[in-house]
Amino acid sequence: MEKIFSRLNESQTSAVKQSEGPVLILAGAGSGKTTTVISRLAYLIEVLGIPASNTLTLTFTNKAAKEMKERSLAMIENLSYPPLLCTFHKFGLLFLKFNIHLLGRKNNFVVIDTDDKKRIIKKINSELPTPLIASEISRYKNSLLSPDDAYKQAELFNYKQIAEVYREYEAYLLENNLVDFDDLISLTYKLLDENPDLAKATSQKYQYIMIDEYQDTNELQLKLIQKLCTNHNNICVVGDDDQSIYGWRGAHIRNIMEFDQDFAGASVFKLEENYRSREPILKVANALIEHNRSRLGKKLIATRGSGDDVVVLNSNDENEEARSIAQKIHKLLSSGVRAKEIAVLYRVNVLSRSIEEGLNRAGIAYKLVGGLRFYDRAEIKDLISYIRVITNNHDDFSLKRIINKPKRGLGKASVEKIELAAHNNNTSIYEYIKNADVSTLEALVKKKNRATLKAFIENIDAVADVAKNSTYEFIDVLEDTFHLKSIYKGMQDEDDRVLNMDEFYGLFRDFIKKSPDASLDEFLNELTLQSEQDQVEGESIYMMSIHASKGLEFGHVFIIGLEEGFLPLVGDGSDLEEERRLGYVSMTRAKDSLTLSHAGSRFYKGRRSDLQKSRFFNEAGLCEGSLIVEKNTAFKKGDLVRHKVFGTGRVNGVSKAGREFKLKINFAGTQRDILASFVERL
Repeated sequence: MEKIFSRLNESQTSAVKQSEGPVLILAGAGSGKTTTVISRLAYLIEVLGIPASNTLTLTFTNKAAKEMKERSLAMIENLSYPPLLCTFHKFGLLFLKFNIHLLGRKNNFVVIDTDDKKRIIKKINSELPTPLIASEISRYKNSLLSPDDAYKQAELFNYKQIAEVYREYEAYLLENNLVDFDDLISLTYKLLDENPDLAKATSQKYQYIMIDEYQDTNELQLKLIQKLCTNHNNICVVGDDDQSIYGWRGAHIRNIMEFDQDFAGASVFKLEENYRSREPILKVANALIEHNRSRLGKKLIATRGSGDDVVVLNSNDENEEARSIAQKIHKLLSSGVRAKEIAVLYRVNVLSRSIEEGLNRAGIAYKLVGGLRFYDRAEIKDLISYIRVITNNHDDFSLKRIINKPKRGLGKASVEKIELAAHNNNTSIYEYIKNADVSTLEALVKKKNRATLKAFIENIDAVADVAKNSTYEFIDVLEDTFHLKSIYKGMQDEDDRVLNMDEFYGLFRDFIKKSPDASLDEFLNELTLQSEQDQVEGESIYMMSIHASKGLEFGHVFIIGLEEGFLPLVGDGSDLEEERRLGYVSMTRAKDSLTLSHAGSRFYKGRRSDLQKSRFFNEAGLCEGSLIVEKNTAFKKGDLVRHKVFGTGRVNGVSKAGREFKLKINFAGTQRDILASFVERL
């Protein structure tokens, strides 16, 4: 008991001890949210004697899950079986591994990433913008719409085309035993919804559920949580309505604002003592967020005392801004501050360019988070494709990527012929080549390439046998068999690519050392579930978007681009309250010092523009900015709304119409302009 409660304040203690029924813990930035969650988990297991296997704790990033798991295991003694503590998507992955057979599918499926998804879509339809199709397919899945439903709802020709692409995309995933990120949640919900006995059994298994970062949940995740609570209402959610910044990707602030309506009889606890930031930083953050109307209301209290005032940096342009920030960072480093304690944040990614140039000129090393992910590099994708084919021979998608790497004399036409022949024979490319006799292959590939192709398949089988017996040795056998480094021989960046491959081999060995019983499938799925925040490790100055910084903290933070149009973003479809929450999140990342930067002009989209200082300076009480008082609309781009006549639609744009707001709404492919007062938000 003493171990659990010794470091908790009064509010945290009360929240931890409320074990039964729905619980909402409103945890302000830096208020010891993680400590409260793991202490509550320890209290359930250690004090109340709840079996660890009857608990389920879900969060949003691998980084958060890993930290919470390590800290909770350190608090709980004599634990024979660890509690399940993972991301939503990891939970979906584990659940599908055990239950996807109920949908008539095999459990050795492969999870594809966003890049794979776009490549499949582009192959199906290269005329419409791939990002638009990918986004719409994601929306359909999160709205639980089948391809038939999507087609029936679409009235515009383009949306009918997208629905057809969705149909082909789903057929491709099914045929190749693939699932995408959205499937991990939507198929899990579908299984629970269509199998009441499974929902009851799952709810019985997980009798105490905790959800971290609840303000980031979307409508489908809420439905999933409700299914998991089929047998009980022991649901504890932890979050901060002031840090709800993912509306653009479907997260719904109403989930936390109306928690007591979804789960009746909820107990609410507020954590307002901040253990991260100095008092001057919290003063400006509190002042800024108080301008929001849609909030449950709380005020952060500094426990670390006073410190340096927040610095406002005014520059004529982005080049002067970059020089000033580089000088300040150099001074911090010279004073003994560690590089990983310094971060530069921005609302719009393109703003990083000038700061990068400034740091390069000053000879200061940095890491750009959210740039090309290590696992998205071509040479790493090739390696992953090899492992995928070895774990699942019938993964045509991955096999086509590597069938000519290293070169085996197969042109695009030959590969297409083989694929068509396999399709006509109702089999995978691997199976077709393996079973085809010489005369069959004669019509498809040149004579000298037939033996090479057969050898390729035999080598896959040989390496797969090694993987079954010794996962650790597998990676060396893979390289020795296929000579993958030779793919890049003679290329200008050969050394960099080979170093990346060595890094990957090292990561693989490290994974197997830590999890000696893990399969190749588990390794692949861990990679697919990586997020931006997994890039934040090691000794380096970090540059990242405000969205990527959420959940992190740094000693010294520089926020650039505090101008109207950049922070906040303004114009059709922008949500000023969410922009203000972004400002609040960025400020509360700082522990000891905070610098807010404004430039008089920036070169952007091909021309130089004069800029107006952000209204947030004024609202935060820092200086006179452009105080702009507007009537705020509760609607933003992406919201689902209902109209009495036209039914359900999605908001595509918001603009002023006198004292009202006019919404541009897509009703199943039909665009209509309607005043906000005539619709209700779903």
